[in-house]
Amino acid sequence: MSINEPLNTSAIQNFIQQVKSAEGSNAPEIRLSIAQAKNLAFTLGITMSRLHGDLEKFVKESKSTDNEVIEVNMDVGGKW
Repeated sequence: MSINEPLNTSAIQNFIQQVKSAEGSNAPEIRLSIAQAKNLAFTLGITMSRLHGDLEKFVKESKSTDNEVIEVNMDVGGKW
């Protein structure tokens, strides 16, 4: 799978919709087939891996800008 490939989150969306429907009908539980559960688990794993990679990239890029100078000027506020 390519890093730039869009994520297919339909399994997550279907699960969320199932939960909303169950809540709306006051169902005490929802059931997933093993195929649905496996697809949801793989989708969550891929999504979390992508997010982790993006976070690592962000941290690495932010460390390269640590030498940025931020200037703050303060006065006593007497110009009101």
